[in-house]
Amino acid sequence: MYNINRRRFLGLFGCGCCSLILPSCTTVPITDRKQLSIISEARINKQAAAAYENFRSKSKLITKGKELNNVIKIGKKMESSVSAFFKSQNKNDPTNGFEWDYILVDNDKVVNAWCMPGGKIAVYTGLLKVTKNIDALSIVMGHEIAHAVARHSVERMSHAMTINLGTTVADIFLGGAINRTRNTVGQNTGLDIFKLGIMNPFGRKQETEADYLGLIFSSLSGFDIRESVKLWERMAKKNKGKEPPVFLSTHPSSKKRIENLNNWINEVIVEYPPIKI
Repeated sequence: MYNINRRRFLGLFGCGCCSLILPSCTTVPITDRKQLSIISEARINKQAAAAYENFRSKSKLITKGKELNNVIKIGKKMESSVSAFFKSQNKNDPTNGFEWDYILVDNDKVVNAWCMPGGKIAVYTGLLKVTKNIDALSIVMGHEIAHAVARHSVERMSHAMTINLGTTVADIFLGGAINRTRNTVGQNTGLDIFKLGIMNPFGRKQETEADYLGLIFSSLSGFDIRESVKLWERMAKKNKGKEPPVFLSTHPSSKKRIENLNNWINEVIVEYPPIKI
């Protein structure tokens, strides 16, 4: 049996990982941040579409009325504006191939919205009690659409795969020390050090990027993005005393979001005005 020492193996393993990862880097539209993408976006979109149809068939939906019309109106505006923007920049439209769809879920207890990869969007009626107007709702929908445009789901799954592979190999050569430490800390504190140290900060980075891109999409679509600060002030008031410490969360705090938005608003208004369709 051919034997290689630990250092040589790790060197070869590192080269192998690089050969896998380097050709698999993509760039987030507009922010130009490099991201890992070792999973097919088409595959994830297909899985998301199936999950969406399953969710849709089992949920209580609002099928008519002003609130649903507002959701669809915002979505349609953003569909057109995002595509027109990338066309005006002579860049590939990241929404090509999206099969857009919008639903309003009849659930006042859930203050949320989401956009699955491929453009499947759900808004819950509970969110409308906090957004209160179409401009604020556009901020939330822009944020969710930004996750899909930036391929955050692909990136998160790719990131998790490489971390799991890397730590498994490293743990072999460290005699299981990584897992023992992870388990010991978990048993004593109830916390996952990998989640806290890697995945949570990574999640906050994606959320902040989606806040920024969502603000741009809202502005391009002709909505008043100054409403974003008022929205998060209302969110902060609603969640007062309920937000976890930042290091435990995958999302930035409401305070940090408000600070970021105040720093971005004037720049976005100037650089990304409503686009003519």
